[in-house]
Amino acid sequence: MSYQSIDTLQNTLKDTVFAHTKDAKKAAGRALGTIVELITYYLLREWGVSDNIAIERGLPEFGDKEILHHVEFTLHPVLRLSKVTADGLPITSSKIIKCLSEDMVAPFERKNSNRLLDANHILRNSCLLAENQDELLVANLYEDGIHVALQRNTPFAMVECKRVGVEEGLKKGPQTIEKAKQGAYVAQMTSSLQKIWVGGQRYGLVYQNNVPLIKPYQQLLEEVIANDTPLRDFILSIGVVSNHGNWFSAENKNKEMKVLANSYDWLLFLTDAGLAEFVTSLLLAPEPQYQAVREAFIASYQEGKKENVFTKTKINIDAHSALCDFFHRNRAQIENWFNVITPDQQDITNLRTSLIRLTNKNWEENV
Repeated sequence: MSYQSIDTLQNTLKDTVFAHTKDAKKAAGRALGTIVELITYYLLREWGVSDNIAIERGLPEFGDKEILHHVEFTLHPVLRLSKVTADGLPITSSKIIKCLSEDMVAPFERKNSNRLLDANHILRNSCLLAENQDELLVANLYEDGIHVALQRNTPFAMVECKRVGVEEGLKKGPQTIEKAKQGAYVAQMTSSLQKIWVGGQRYGLVYQNNVPLIKPYQQLLEEVIANDTPLRDFILSIGVVSNHGNWFSAENKNKEMKVLANSYDWLLFLTDAGLAEFVTSLLLAPEPQYQAVREAFIASYQEGKKENVFTKTKINIDAHSALCDFFHRNRAQIENWFNVITPDQQDITNLRTSLIRLTNKNWEENV
């Protein structure tokens, strides 16, 4: 099963899954946005950085921490990792915390209402157990048990997902440029590695011992990532955009794409073919081992549904397990769903390498 465009795919969902809604095409478009976030999350998980992830956290601006911007994902240094088991459902934050040593949880404000896995088998990815001004305590469920990560509150990377649907009779979503500007502003304003323009070329600016250091941006970015000593308040900015008609004119960047490409450290384009393959292989015509993904999707959008169980944050446990299996079996293929818009002449595997390098820095001693 193939589709000529994402708009065609959206109309297929409109006529099937969302036919009962007031504005079926818009509802289908919102669901596609959720799917882009899910693809991004489960790829990051497959890359081995899920213990570093927090979801929908406020990201402070560099230089003015009172201004916060909520982004889909932030990746944080893990200062300490514990593995525990908890019997019986629900698996609440209180039950998990009782399994931890007192010195790991004593200085936190606990989130007792959060549940890693509830009685209805709904999983909360990156479940926040407790937090204080400097650290987060986050739990994730794995086959070998529960991983509890003591994360540094300040992240080293952030990921935003941007998708704008096309309304009937239009060639491009009317809010595309506004979404581009929003994403660009956050990418520009949250890292201590600042972007400046000199003679039409992008340069990077950092301060070392209160002395400004200016170099070509990509060179300085690579030096910051490669250096064993972390750069304070450095945040690698990653943008993921989808839906070809909104971000491109023919094969060239349009205004919206240029705005994003000039602002993010990494800008990935989830191709129409990739998004369509996810929808067809997992939601419309899945193989038996992935049927749970379709069932969670349908249950989340059927008429009279009680709860959405197909989001990056909360997902049916069987659908979660099926997605983990699908991404593990097909990682190379899924990575090919993405085109790298910026940096030039880079591959998505280079991004994975950079993230792993950042996770392995000695954050506890150096920052």
